[in-house]
Amino acid sequence: MRRIVAVTGATGFLGLHLVKALAREGVLIRILARRDPVHEFWAGIEYETVFGDIADAAALARLVAGADAVVHAAGVIAARSRAEFLAVNRDGAEEMARVARRVAPRARFILVSTLAAREPRISDYAFSKRAGEEAVRGVYAGAEGQLVIIRPPALYGPWDRATLPIFRAAGLPLVPVLSGGRVSVLHVADAAGALAGLAMGAGEAGLFALPGGDFLLREVMAAAALAQGRRARLVQVPAWVVRAAGVVAGLWGRLRGEVLVFSAGKARELLHRDWVVRGDEALP
Repeated sequence: MRRIVAVTGATGFLGLHLVKALAREGVLIRILARRDPVHEFWAGIEYETVFGDIADAAALARLVAGADAVVHAAGVIAARSRAEFLAVNRDGAEEMARVARRVAPRARFILVSTLAAREPRISDYAFSKRAGEEAVRGVYAGAEGQLVIIRPPALYGPWDRATLPIFRAAGLPLVPVLSGGRVSVLHVADAAGALAGLAMGAGEAGLFALPGGDFLLREVMAAAALAQGRRARLVQVPAWVVRAAGVVAGLWGRLRGEVLVFSAGKARELLHRDWVVRGDEALP
C-alpha cells in the first residue's frame, strides 16, 4: 500500500517543491487548497486535492484521514497586525495538529517553522511562528516521538517571489547592502528533499534547523548581481535608514489597506546579525 502524505501550503514557494520531491518518492500526495491548483511545475504529477482551508475542520479531517505523515507548511509571511499573524501561524497550526492527532493518531506530524522563530521578540512574524511551535508541542504532549519541527533558513530558487526585490536591487548601477550580519541560505529543492525524507520516516523527532551555506549579506548581493552577468558596485545602507523605511512602509500599507512584506519587523529581521544555523540545532 502506498504511503499517504498530507500537505498544507502546497501551492506556496516551498510547497511547490515539496510536492515534486514527494512525487519522486512515489507516495500518494494529498493537498489542501481553496481552489483547483494548476501549476506548470507539477506537470505529470498526480495528487489528490481536498478543497478548503485551515479554518475548515471538516476539510482538515478529510485531508489527514489515513495519512502516514502530515506536513504543515501553510502560513503567512505578511499581515497587518500581530493578531493576524497569530490567527494563521499559531492558531492554524494548532488546529491542524489537533485534527491530525485525532484523525490520524499514528501519523508523523511535521511542522514547517522558520529560523526567525529563534528570535521571537524581533518581529510579529517571528513571534507568531514561535507561538505556533509551542502550540503544536502542546497538542503532541505525550506523543513527542511523532512531532518534527523544522526551521528552514533563507530559501531561494525557482518560483520565489520574495527574492525578486533582491535580484532587482542587484541589477541597479549601485547595489544597496544592508548592515546585517551573516545568514544561512539554502536552495528550496534541498529543503523540500529534506522534508520529503522526514515524511518518508527518516530522521528523529524533535526541533531542527536546515543547514545551508553561510554568507555575509554583501556576498549575497554580489552573487545576485553576478547571476545577472554583472559585477556589483556595493553601497552600504545605514541601519537607521532601513529601520525608518520599515516604519514608513508599515504606515503606507495601513493607509492603503494593503499587506506589505516589508515592515518595521522585517527591517529588524534584515538587520539582525546572526541568522546562521548552528551545528547543535541542525538536522542530522
